[in-house]
Amino acid sequence: MTIRPHMRLPCLALSLVVLVAVAATAGCGSSGAAPARITLGFTAWPGWLPWQVAKEKGLFASNGVNVELKYYDNYTDSLLALETGALDANSQTLNDTVISISTGAKQTAVLVNDNSTGNDKIVARAGITSVADLKGRRIAVEQGTVNHYLLLLALDQVGLSQRDVVLEPQSTEEGAAAVFAAGRVDAVSASAPFTTRALQRAGSHAIATSAEFPGAIPNHLVVRPALIREHPEAVQALVNTWFDTLKWIKNNKDAATAIMARAGGVSIDDYKTYDAGTTIFTHRQNLDAFTPGTTSEHLNYQAVQITDFVLDTGMVQSRPSVAGLLDERFVQSVPD
Repeated sequence: MTIRPHMRLPCLALSLVVLVAVAATAGCGSSGAAPARITLGFTAWPGWLPWQVAKEKGLFASNGVNVELKYYDNYTDSLLALETGALDANSQTLNDTVISISTGAKQTAVLVNDNSTGNDKIVARAGITSVADLKGRRIAVEQGTVNHYLLLLALDQVGLSQRDVVLEPQSTEEGAAAVFAAGRVDAVSASAPFTTRALQRAGSHAIATSAEFPGAIPNHLVVRPALIREHPEAVQALVNTWFDTLKWIKNNKDAATAIMARAGGVSIDDYKTYDAGTTIFTHRQNLDAFTPGTTSEHLNYQAVQITDFVLDTGMVQSRPSVAGLLDERFVQSVPD
């Protein structure tokens, strides 16, 4: 994909000693032996590429878990894989998770990887200076994903709706960016690194970004509830691995950046430009996000906001239940 699509899944195995220790840390028991392997999906979004660092630096293994890390060029393929059970876990947005459960999928978010703070953008051609100028214009987007959601948010903010523009649905973000770069549409809603491709069109520029909608696009590790029920120690190991990976990246910045840029299919210099647009969540920020509250910083509040919005705009036809959507136990049990 190069730097990000939208839906996925994982698998793992632990030695008996680590199994017992991690299960105790998680505060819940296992129903049997650990799975031979956990299948974890991800795409090229900057907030998910640290999983590649975890793999290459043996951090899954050091936490006693056997993970098959599966990369998807097409984000929606990863979403479908988690929905159908082809994955145990996936890296996806809260928005896309809400849409998935609206169709009957059973999914639970156990970790916040990051919030999008600018790396999702609406890019327009020269002559279009604001979102209001999109009225009647042709816009390329991977329909039904978070980029579609961002477009609807931006239109709503200026009193417009999807009915006021002409959508050019694309099967992938890469395709949407390519259509725009080729001059065939007036604008595109996409995320990094596809925004880099879009901005290669002469005179193009961002007219709205996720930075204008704080907390609206949180990105998560999402697992099948069966994995939590049957192997909570494996889920805990995945969450522990994530925070170990962030520590490794902090202490080995250049090496980590090289790994993530390569995995994302971009240059190191391009990858560095994505830093500000993806805010990786610390352990403290995870704890705060999973704590119930009444602002966009709190996942329970944001889940309801997203549910209301996707229902009102017709992205889903019936209100999905968010019961069981969030499970804070694993971030709460991460070792100091």
